[in-house]
Amino acid sequence: MQNHAVVTNNPALFRRWYQLTALIMLAMTLSGCGINNIPSYDEQVKAAWAQVENQYQRRADLVPNLVETVKGFASQEKETLTAVIEARSKATSIQVDDSILNNPRKLQQFQQAQGQLTSALSRLMAVSERYPDLKSNQNFLALQSQLEGTENRIAVARRDFIQAVERYNTEIRTFPGRIWHSMLYSDMPIRENFKATAENADEAPKVKF
Repeated sequence: MQNHAVVTNNPALFRRWYQLTALIMLAMTLSGCGINNIPSYDEQVKAAWAQVENQYQRRADLVPNLVETVKGFASQEKETLTAVIEARSKATSIQVDDSILNNPRKLQQFQQAQGQLTSALSRLMAVSERYPDLKSNQNFLALQSQLEGTENRIAVARRDFIQAVERYNTEIRTFPGRIWHSMLYSDMPIRENFKATAENADEAPKVKF
C-alpha cells in the first residue's frame, strides 16, 4: 500500500509505471497475435535444412566404400562406377549453408546434383543384381543396408523441410502474419522450397533386394 501511495502521489513516477504496465500488457497481447511466429518458423526452416544437409552428407560418405566394394566384384562396370563417382563429386562440390535458402538458383542446383547422385546410385544397385558373389558379400550387404536407411532419412528430412517452408511462407502471406512481416520482418524473404523433379520424388529410392 505504501509503495502504491508513493507512485500515485508522484506524477512522473506514476506516468512511468503506467507506461511500463501498458508495454507489458501490449507485449502479452501481441505475443498472442503471433508477432513471434515469423522468426520462430524461420528458425524451424533452418533447423530442417540442417537435417537435409546432414543426411545428404551421410549418403555421400557412404559412396566411396560402396564403389570400392562393387569394384572388387564388378570392375568391368566402369561406366556405372564412374557415373557414381562423378555424381558424388558434383553433389559435394556445391557449398551449402543457410544462405542457400535465399538463393533459389543455388538451391535448385543443389537439388539437381543430389537427384543425379540418387539416379547413379540406383543404377549401381541394379548392376549388383548380376553379381551373386557381390550380393552375398557381407561388406556390401552392410553398406546396402546403410544406404537404404540413409535414403529413408533423406526422404523424412526433405518432407520436414518442405513442411517447415510451407508453414513459414504461409505465415508471411496470410493475416496477421502479413502485417507483422510488413511492419517488423520485411527483410525476411519468402523461402524457396524443394520441387518434385520426377514421379514419386518424395519416396525413398528402393535399394534393397
